[in-house]
Amino acid sequence: MRRIGARPAGHVRGRDTPGTGTRAGEPRRGRPENLYWREPPAWQAVRVEIRYVPDHSVLSVVVGSRAYGLETAESDVDRRGVFVAPTRQFWRLSKPPTHVEGPLPEQFSWEVERFCGLALEANPTVLECLWSPLVEHTTPAGEELISIRRAFLSARAHQTFTRYADAQFRRLDPDRPRWKQAMHMMRLLLSGLHLVAHGEPLVRMDTHRDRLLAVRRGEVPWAEVERWRAELMAGFDGAGALPAEPDRRRVEEYLMSTREAAL
Repeated sequence: MRRIGARPAGHVRGRDTPGTGTRAGEPRRGRPENLYWREPPAWQAVRVEIRYVPDHSVLSVVVGSRAYGLETAESDVDRRGVFVAPTRQFWRLSKPPTHVEGPLPEQFSWEVERFCGLALEANPTVLECLWSPLVEHTTPAGEELISIRRAFLSARAHQTFTRYADAQFRRLDPDRPRWKQAMHMMRLLLSGLHLVAHGEPLVRMDTHRDRLLAVRRGEVPWAEVERWRAELMAGFDGAGALPAEPDRRRVEEYLMSTREAAL
């Protein structure tokens, strides 16, 4: 039975759309109260309870500083994942959630259709999940999702990566910069520039690690950070390793086969 004042089934605090968190495309944090989907009512003889994560997870990866190779002793373990809701749940009036938080700290997962939609829009956070070097859990559906990751790519990434980085830059105060945010802004530009030039995002920052961590520690003058940013932004002009449009047909075939398998 739903407690008085509780949110509808599938409700999630925050949003999973681009630009809503501390890093590009990150969702706002909230309580993991949406981990369970419950049949609304008291009038049903049987109540069905589904734990989407981890029971229906198909992919779970580590993202953030530990995936980038920029972690410190204080760094959290940030996890992102994909789950496939049972297909029959979509036949009900109350639909499965598009994303859930938890059950582990700093863990966030998207339902597969929502994940595919965001990836087709060149959401940086979502795309980088598909290239994370730290895969903790995968199923055949998750492995196939990784295998078709290039189908999500398009020239739209030029705009999404630079727009997200620019939004972070505008939030920085040159007189009192938040150096960790400045580091992540530069990292995002490095990742995006590698994507548009070579056809895949740069997740591991090994060759840039020392310089990025110096930015985080506030050891790099703000004027130098601005020059570096301008150089990277200019590099996006003329880079053309990505197709004009993603392969939506391939993605749709994957989604349909995944839904059929979840019947």
